[in-house]
Amino acid sequence: MDRIPVRARFAFLALAALGPASLFGQPVKPDADGMFNAGLSHLKEGRPAVALEEFKRAIKVDAKNSLYYKGLSVAYAQLADLCPAGDEGCRQDKLKESIAAARKGLELNPLYVDIHNDLGTALLKLGKRDEGKRELLLAFNDATNPYPEVSSRNLGQASFEEQNYPEAINWFRTSISRNKSYPDAYLGLADSLLATGRPDEALLSLEAGVKELPAHPALLVALGEAYQRAGRLNDARTKLEEASRHDPGGPAGKRALELLKGLPSR
Repeated sequence: MDRIPVRARFAFLALAALGPASLFGQPVKPDADGMFNAGLSHLKEGRPAVALEEFKRAIKVDAKNSLYYKGLSVAYAQLADLCPAGDEGCRQDKLKESIAAARKGLELNPLYVDIHNDLGTALLKLGKRDEGKRELLLAFNDATNPYPEVSSRNLGQASFEEQNYPEAINWFRTSISRNKSYPDAYLGLADSLLATGRPDEALLSLEAGVKELPAHPALLVALGEAYQRAGRLNDARTKLEEASRHDPGGPAGKRALELLKGLPSR
């Protein structure tokens, strides 16, 4: 559902220094937190399959830690996005695993509100839209939610996909009001404004996003496209060149280079 995959946000755990494999002849318990943190690193570096195995190993050591199930849920969700195009069975299986892991995490710790974000997103991707939006609303309305901008942004994305653009605009603006440094909300707001025939407002929203995040490649590309639509070709070229510099070889950088080819020479 996401223009940019939804970001998983975790708190890294502080680890005590590890001793040798045994101490005075006594075996040392496997380090579940170390496995979990290794999984986080693999997720950040784009290896969800490897991350999944680390989270499973951590759960084998400590099956009562809801944080490990959150990691498992996010890894399965990322693997669903990597299923071959057209392989709906693969995608659904991974999403069902993501949902099961999130629900297990909530069973272990009903107060872990951030898992509602993961569960709601997975349900939406599986097509269970009412259930997904309920989970996201639960997260958004909870005063302890550490990332209300994610909940509101995902609610905005759900409304956008349902072509309820006024509601989408409201949710994306809410997301920005909760965290002005969250790029996905600016991108969603611009898309929603464009869908309602308001390109000037979309451009202004992207300018505001780039002001907050001047080196964010996807925002720079979107702003470059907005300038191109407005006929401001020199401004478009400047932003697209910046995007290609900040993301050489990445998806935003490649998109920027494609758009630059379509601009007239200086």
